[in-house]
Amino acid sequence: MDPWLIWLIVAAVLVVVEIFTLTAALGMLGAAALVTAGLAAIGLPLPFQFLAFGVLAAASLLFVRPVALRHIGQPQAARFGTDALVGKPAKVLSEVTDADGRVRIDGEEWTARSYDETLVIAAGATVDVIEIRGATALVYPRD
Repeated sequence: MDPWLIWLIVAAVLVVVEIFTLTAALGMLGAAALVTAGLAAIGLPLPFQFLAFGVLAAASLLFVRPVALRHIGQPQAARFGTDALVGKPAKVLSEVTDADGRVRIDGEEWTARSYDETLVIAAGATVDVIEIRGATALVYPRD
């Protein structure tokens, strides 16, 4: 079997294992093996293939992986859709109980339920949106 094909198989196995582990290390090694497969395909001797793989693997693990991990760990920049409504204040339009109610959130009218099943929130009160379930806002009164 040709060396470039072996490197290609090693690269594929490393990338597949990376998909299941999400460590960002095996993906870097897979990329190094892929580049080494290309070098082997153009005829680089075997000792230089191992040297190239070692240098590429070390460089990617030392320099690329920390940058990738920093970008993976960043929180989501903006919330969209109903996620953006969580935490916003709302005005109670009709009494909110654990079974019924209406609130106005950012100018839109929503069905609402009390987050605490024992509370009854009077019309005109200001509440916080705790959660959105489907088209219903679960709300809790502000203190």
